[in-house]
Amino acid sequence: MKIVLINPPLENIISSNVPAILEKGEDYLPPLGLMYVAAYLKKFTAHQIIILDCLVEKIDYPNLEKKIQEINPDIVGVTTLTFALIDVVKTLKIVKKINPGIRTVLGGPHVNIYPQETINLPEVDFIVLGEGEFTCKNLIDNIDNPENLKAVLGLVFKDKEKKIFNTGRQPLIKELDDLPFPARELTPYQKYSSVLSENKPVTTMFTSRGCPYNCLFCDRPHLGKVFRARSAKNVVDEMAECKKMGIKEIFIYDDTFTIDRQRVVDICAEIIKRNLNIFWDVRARVNTVDEELLKKMKAAGCKRIHYGVEAGNQKILDILRKGITLEMAKNAFAATKKAGLTTLAYFMIGSPTETEKEIKQTIKFAKKIKADFAHFAILTPFPATDVYALGLKEKVLPFDYWQKFASNPVVDFRPYFWEKEIKREELIRLLKKAYFSFYFRPKFILKQIIKLNNFQEFKKKARIALGLIK
Repeated sequence: MKIVLINPPLENIISSNVPAILEKGEDYLPPLGLMYVAAYLKKFTAHQIIILDCLVEKIDYPNLEKKIQEINPDIVGVTTLTFALIDVVKTLKIVKKINPGIRTVLGGPHVNIYPQETINLPEVDFIVLGEGEFTCKNLIDNIDNPENLKAVLGLVFKDKEKKIFNTGRQPLIKELDDLPFPARELTPYQKYSSVLSENKPVTTMFTSRGCPYNCLFCDRPHLGKVFRARSAKNVVDEMAECKKMGIKEIFIYDDTFTIDRQRVVDICAEIIKRNLNIFWDVRARVNTVDEELLKKMKAAGCKRIHYGVEAGNQKILDILRKGITLEMAKNAFAATKKAGLTTLAYFMIGSPTETEKEIKQTIKFAKKIKADFAHFAILTPFPATDVYALGLKEKVLPFDYWQKFASNPVVDFRPYFWEKEIKREELIRLLKKAYFSFYFRPKFILKQIIKLNNFQEFKKKARIALGLIK
């Protein structure tokens, strides 16, 4: 069989409430979930596996239709984020228009939150719940036998009579070392790049799955709350494979890379032992790093750390259940700077109970900790998060509007903010103020000019700056 896994065009993405220039950005990062599924199918089945990354290849819908016609697949799988649901459905409509007999499969965070609503969409034949590797293989092995499919955990599907079956969830994968490395060779991996990095090509990587923390605004239903980590050797083996492919930098997408301190130390030691000389960046919490650990990471090639700070006011941090203090954040940024690593700080405005004064404290705090870069967004209550449930309970959100959207994705959909204390227009004004206040300081601009390596980098940063001004 021919199996095509698609990262769809994002022509109808729902706004995530950051400036358009940053939302569109210049990032083209590989579809890690699809690459994991592709690698597993490639290793454990005899089928032809094809990945179509419409973003990096700049494939629009007319060209996508031509490509699907040329390939003539038996199965099409699409990764599904709630914010990209309109484009996912549009992709499936094209598939079914070409050939109604092509089986369609969806996986990803959205389908785990809204399995019933998703399977009821007429273009969808199968849903994969949870981690997709094992379930996708079992689905494909039994796709022509509905009775066998009823025994495959992790599936929601319609039989020929359109009757819906939900087989429950597959247990979380305990031994992540057993998974084959993502099938980067099936993508145009030389084309991936990031606005944050002067290196190209870049790639993405998971060294662990699952987040044990309990933030009010977050939920990763398909990866679970149990932290599961790959061994240091397995991680560095994959890094070495990336290096052989000519990849210059790895963006590690773990929710929190530094949960297990000793594992980080072991990874760094293994990289240094092999003299890999490859750059990487990570996401971490400010309460999981220290100066000694950061120095080891720097020596092993780490360039950049992303910290989710979220607020510059302790009351708001406590409401968001971040489990950190402002002092922890200040210490972490100081230690990271001392170690010679670049920092990117994430902040939200418009949290429950937050006032304009407290938002201004957050903007001030972003500058006080001397983050190299800051990302500001308006808190949007996502489906299945505790802040969404709180919004429904307190009538800040009028009804379960995400569920309605999941049942009937429409182009003019607009997500709600938390507008109990501050209204939408004012939140947008404060968001703009945050970006201008942070990025258009003379000191910041001078620092960026001094750090420029070449004219291409100047043009890239100038485009972003002009976009922010616009």
